[in-house]
Amino acid sequence: MAYQWIEYKIEDRIAYIILNRPEKRNAFNEALVNELKQAFIAAENDTEVKVVVLAAHGKAFSAGADLDYLQGLQKNSYEENLADSNNLKELYQHIYSYKKIVIAKVQGHAIAGGAGLATVCDFCYSVPEALFGYTEVKIGFIPAIVMVFLLQKISGTKAKELLLTGKLISAAEALEIGLINQLVEAGHLDKEVHSFAMELCQSVSAQSIENTKKMLLQLRDMDLDQAFSYAAEMNAKGRETADCKKGIASFLSKEKLSW
Repeated sequence: MAYQWIEYKIEDRIAYIILNRPEKRNAFNEALVNELKQAFIAAENDTEVKVVVLAAHGKAFSAGADLDYLQGLQKNSYEENLADSNNLKELYQHIYSYKKIVIAKVQGHAIAGGAGLATVCDFCYSVPEALFGYTEVKIGFIPAIVMVFLLQKISGTKAKELLLTGKLISAAEALEIGLINQLVEAGHLDKEVHSFAMELCQSVSAQSIENTKKMLLQLRDMDLDQAFSYAAEMNAKGRETADCKKGIASFLSKEKLSW
Protein backbone atom coordinates (compact mmCIF):
# COMPACT_ATOMS: atom_id res chain seq x y z
CA MET A 1 0.00 0.00 0.00
CA ALA A 2 1.02 3.64 -0.34
CA TYR A 3 2.20 5.43 2.79
CA GLN A 4 2.39 9.17 3.43
CA TRP A 5 4.38 9.42 6.66
CA ILE A 6 6.61 6.35 6.48
CA GLU A 7 8.59 4.38 3.94
CA TYR A 8 8.33 0.61 3.72
CA LYS A 9 10.68 -1.62 1.77
CA ILE A 10 12.06 -5.15 1.86
CA GLU A 11 15.65 -6.09 1.06
CA ASP A 12 17.43 -9.39 1.79
CA ARG A 13 14.56 -10.66 3.99
CA ILE A 14 14.77 -7.45 6.06
CA ALA A 15 11.76 -5.12 6.22
CA TYR A 16 12.68 -1.47 6.67
CA ILE A 17 10.01 0.71 8.28
CA ILE A 18 11.27 4.28 8.08
CA LEU A 19 9.69 7.30 9.75
CA ASN A 20 9.43 9.99 7.10
CA ARG A 21 8.26 13.20 8.69
CA PRO A 22 11.64 14.91 9.11
CA GLU A 23 10.27 18.46 9.02
CA LYS A 24 8.40 17.62 12.26
CA ARG A 25 11.28 15.57 13.73
CA ASN A 26 9.22 12.48 12.99
CA ALA A 27 6.67 13.41 15.65
CA PHE A 28 3.58 11.22 15.98
CA ASN A 29 0.11 12.08 14.85
CA GLU A 30 -2.80 9.69 14.38
CA ALA A 31 -2.01 9.05 10.72
CA LEU A 32 1.66 8.23 11.42
CA VAL A 33 0.73 5.84 14.22
CA ASN A 34 -1.79 4.10 11.98
CA GLU A 35 0.72 3.73 9.16
CA LEU A 36 3.27 2.24 11.54
CA LYS A 37 0.70 -0.26 12.77
CA GLN A 38 -0.17 -1.24 9.20
CA ALA A 39 3.48 -1.62 8.20
CA PHE A 40 4.33 -3.80 11.20
CA ILE A 41 1.33 -6.04 10.48
CA ALA A 42 2.41 -6.33 6.84
CA ALA A 43 5.96 -7.32 7.81
CA GLU A 44 4.78 -9.81 10.41
CA ASN A 45 2.49 -11.53 7.89
CA ASP A 46 5.09 -11.61 5.12
CA THR A 47 6.79 -15.01 5.15
CA GLU A 48 9.75 -13.55 3.24
CA VAL A 49 10.53 -11.13 6.09
CA LYS A 50 12.64 -12.40 8.97
CA VAL A 51 13.88 -9.18 10.65
CA VAL A 52 12.41 -5.68 10.85
CA VAL A 53 14.52 -2.52 11.07
CA LEU A 54 12.79 0.58 12.41
CA ALA A 55 14.59 3.71 11.21
CA ALA A 56 13.96 7.37 10.45
CA HIS A 57 14.82 10.09 7.97
CA GLY A 58 16.14 13.45 9.10
CA LYS A 59 18.14 14.67 12.07
CA ALA A 60 15.89 13.18 14.76
CA PHE A 61 14.76 9.60 15.23
CA SER A 62 11.52 10.87 16.76
CA ALA A 63 10.44 13.68 19.06
CA GLY A 64 7.42 11.72 20.26
CA ALA A 65 3.89 13.12 20.06
CA ASP A 66 3.30 16.11 17.80
CA LEU A 67 2.53 18.96 20.23
CA ASP A 68 0.13 20.62 17.79
CA TYR A 69 -1.70 17.32 17.56
CA LEU A 70 -1.76 16.99 21.38
CA GLN A 71 -3.11 20.51 21.71
CA GLY A 72 -5.95 19.64 19.36
CA LEU A 73 -6.75 16.56 21.43
CA GLN A 74 -7.43 18.77 24.46
CA LYS A 75 -10.80 19.56 22.90
CA ASN A 76 -11.70 15.87 22.90
CA SER A 77 -13.84 14.07 25.41
CA TYR A 78 -12.26 11.54 27.78
CA GLU A 79 -13.64 8.72 25.64
CA GLU A 80 -12.07 10.19 22.49
CA ASN A 81 -8.73 10.66 24.22
CA LEU A 82 -8.87 7.12 25.58
CA ALA A 83 -9.43 5.77 22.07
CA ASP A 84 -6.44 7.76 20.79
CA SER A 85 -4.29 6.57 23.72
CA ASN A 86 -5.27 2.98 23.06
CA ASN A 87 -4.27 3.40 19.43
CA LEU A 88 -0.72 4.36 20.48
CA LYS A 89 -0.66 1.66 23.15
CA GLU A 90 -1.56 -0.95 20.55
CA LEU A 91 1.40 0.11 18.39
CA TYR A 92 3.92 -0.18 21.25
CA GLN A 93 2.39 -3.41 22.51
CA HIS A 94 2.47 -4.96 19.05
CA ILE A 95 6.15 -4.15 18.55
CA TYR A 96 7.03 -5.32 22.07
CA SER A 97 5.30 -8.68 21.59
CA TYR A 98 6.26 -9.01 17.91
CA LYS A 99 6.91 -12.51 16.53
CA LYS A 100 9.99 -11.37 14.61
CA ILE A 101 13.09 -9.49 15.71
CA VAL A 102 12.84 -5.70 15.57
CA ILE A 103 15.95 -3.52 15.51
CA ALA A 104 15.78 0.22 16.14
CA LYS A 105 18.32 2.17 14.09
CA VAL A 106 18.59 5.49 15.92
CA GLN A 107 20.37 8.13 13.86
CA GLY A 108 19.30 11.11 16.01
CA HIS A 109 17.55 12.14 19.20
CA ALA A 110 14.82 9.83 20.55
CA ILE A 111 12.65 11.85 22.89
CA ALA A 112 9.46 11.10 24.87
CA GLY A 113 7.32 8.76 22.74
CA GLY A 114 10.25 8.49 20.35
CA ALA A 115 12.38 7.07 23.16
CA GLY A 116 9.49 4.76 23.91
CA LEU A 117 9.50 3.58 20.31
CA ALA A 118 13.17 2.64 20.59
CA THR A 119 12.55 1.04 23.98
CA VAL A 120 9.99 -1.49 22.72
CA CYS A 121 12.32 -2.84 20.02
CA ASP A 122 14.37 -5.97 20.70
CA PHE A 123 17.67 -4.29 19.84
CA CYS A 124 18.69 -0.66 19.55
CA TYR A 125 21.73 0.61 17.63
CA SER A 126 22.43 4.30 18.10
CA VAL A 127 24.87 6.98 17.01
CA PRO A 128 26.88 8.49 19.90
CA GLU A 129 25.40 11.96 19.30
CA ALA A 130 21.81 10.87 19.98
CA LEU A 131 20.06 11.89 23.18
CA PHE A 132 17.38 9.83 24.90
CA GLY A 133 14.76 11.03 27.35
CA TYR A 134 11.21 10.71 28.63
CA THR A 135 10.47 14.41 28.86
CA GLU A 136 6.68 14.39 29.30
CA VAL A 137 6.75 15.77 32.87
CA LYS A 138 8.43 18.95 31.60
CA ILE A 139 5.32 19.92 29.65
CA GLY A 140 2.82 18.84 32.29
CA PHE A 141 2.13 15.51 30.62
CA ILE A 142 2.63 11.92 31.84
CA PRO A 143 4.97 9.29 30.34
CA ALA A 144 2.17 6.82 30.91
CA ILE A 145 2.36 4.26 28.12
CA VAL A 146 6.14 4.23 27.66
CA MET A 147 6.53 3.75 31.42
CA VAL A 148 5.10 0.23 31.21
CA PHE A 149 7.74 -0.85 28.72
CA LEU A 150 10.65 1.06 30.24
CA LEU A 151 10.14 -0.72 33.56
CA GLN A 152 10.53 -4.03 31.74
CA LYS A 153 13.88 -2.97 30.31
CA ILE A 154 15.91 -1.19 32.99
CA SER A 155 16.02 -1.03 36.77
CA GLY A 156 13.21 0.66 38.62
CA THR A 157 15.63 3.09 40.24
CA LYS A 158 16.99 4.35 36.95
CA ALA A 159 13.58 4.33 35.30
CA LYS A 160 12.17 6.46 38.12
CA GLU A 161 15.02 8.96 37.68
CA LEU A 162 14.37 9.31 33.96
CA LEU A 163 10.58 9.45 34.24
CA LEU A 164 10.39 11.90 37.15
CA THR A 165 13.08 14.33 36.02
CA GLY A 166 12.47 14.27 32.29
CA LYS A 167 16.20 14.70 31.79
CA LEU A 168 18.00 13.81 28.58
CA ILE A 169 20.82 11.31 28.67
CA SER A 170 23.57 10.61 26.17
CA ALA A 171 23.63 7.49 24.05
CA ALA A 172 26.68 6.40 26.05
CA GLU A 173 24.69 6.54 29.29
CA ALA A 174 21.76 4.82 27.60
CA LEU A 175 24.15 2.00 26.69
CA GLU A 176 25.51 1.85 30.24
CA ILE A 177 22.06 1.41 31.82
CA GLY A 178 20.92 -1.14 29.25
CA LEU A 179 18.48 1.04 27.35
CA ILE A 180 20.29 0.45 24.04
CA ASN A 181 22.59 -2.30 22.78
CA GLN A 182 25.26 -0.73 20.63
CA LEU A 183 26.94 2.58 19.82
CA VAL A 184 27.98 3.02 16.19
CA GLU A 185 29.48 6.03 14.45
CA ALA A 186 27.03 7.68 12.07
CA GLY A 187 29.03 6.79 8.97
CA HIS A 188 28.88 3.09 9.83
CA LEU A 189 25.36 2.82 11.26
CA ASP A 190 23.63 1.57 8.10
CA LYS A 191 26.31 -1.05 7.46
CA GLU A 192 26.42 -2.29 11.05
CA VAL A 193 22.65 -2.65 11.38
CA HIS A 194 22.36 -4.38 8.01
CA SER A 195 25.21 -6.73 8.91
CA PHE A 196 23.59 -7.63 12.23
CA ALA A 197 20.18 -8.12 10.63
CA MET A 198 21.68 -10.37 7.94
CA GLU A 199 23.50 -12.41 10.58
CA LEU A 200 20.17 -12.98 12.34
CA CYS A 201 18.49 -13.91 9.06
CA GLN A 202 21.13 -16.51 8.28
CA SER A 203 22.06 -17.94 11.67
CA VAL A 204 18.88 -18.27 13.75
CA SER A 205 15.61 -20.15 13.33
CA ALA A 206 12.45 -18.10 12.84
CA GLN A 207 10.41 -20.65 14.81
CA SER A 208 12.90 -20.54 17.66
CA ILE A 209 12.86 -16.75 17.74
CA GLU A 210 9.06 -16.64 17.83
CA ASN A 211 8.86 -19.18 20.66
CA THR A 212 11.69 -17.61 22.64
CA LYS A 213 10.08 -14.16 22.43
CA LYS A 214 6.76 -15.68 23.50
CA MET A 215 8.44 -17.24 26.53
CA LEU A 216 10.15 -14.00 27.51
CA LEU A 217 6.74 -12.33 27.69
CA GLN A 218 4.99 -15.15 29.55
CA LEU A 219 7.68 -15.80 32.17
CA ARG A 220 7.44 -12.27 33.60
CA ASP A 221 4.06 -13.01 35.17
CA MET A 222 4.83 -16.46 36.57
CA ASP A 223 6.10 -17.64 39.93
CA LEU A 224 9.09 -20.00 39.96
CA ASP A 225 7.10 -23.24 39.93
CA GLN A 226 4.88 -22.03 37.09
CA ALA A 227 7.94 -20.85 35.18
CA PHE A 228 9.68 -24.24 35.43
CA SER A 229 6.53 -26.11 34.35
CA TYR A 230 6.01 -23.76 31.43
CA ALA A 231 9.68 -24.05 30.43
CA ALA A 232 9.46 -27.86 30.44
CA GLU A 233 6.35 -27.74 28.24
CA MET A 234 7.98 -25.36 25.78
CA ASN A 235 11.13 -27.49 25.76
CA ALA A 236 9.07 -30.55 24.81
CA LYS A 237 7.13 -28.65 22.14
CA GLY A 238 10.34 -27.16 20.78
CA ARG A 239 11.70 -30.63 20.03
CA GLU A 240 8.74 -31.30 17.75
CA THR A 241 9.21 -28.27 15.49
CA ALA A 242 10.37 -28.62 11.91
CA ASP A 243 13.23 -26.20 12.55
CA CYS A 244 14.54 -28.24 15.49
CA LYS A 245 14.46 -31.44 13.46
CA LYS A 246 16.23 -29.69 10.59
CA GLY A 247 18.85 -28.19 12.90
CA ILE A 248 19.72 -31.45 14.65
CA ALA A 249 19.85 -33.39 11.39
CA SER A 250 22.16 -30.82 9.83
CA PHE A 251 24.44 -30.82 12.87
CA LEU A 252 24.70 -34.62 12.98
CA SER A 253 25.37 -34.87 9.25
CA LYS A 254 27.85 -31.98 9.49
CA GLU A 255 26.01 -30.09 6.77
CA LYS A 256 26.11 -26.32 6.71
CA LEU A 257 22.88 -24.98 8.12
CA SER A 258 21.24 -21.94 6.57
CA TRP A 259 18.01 -20.46 7.82
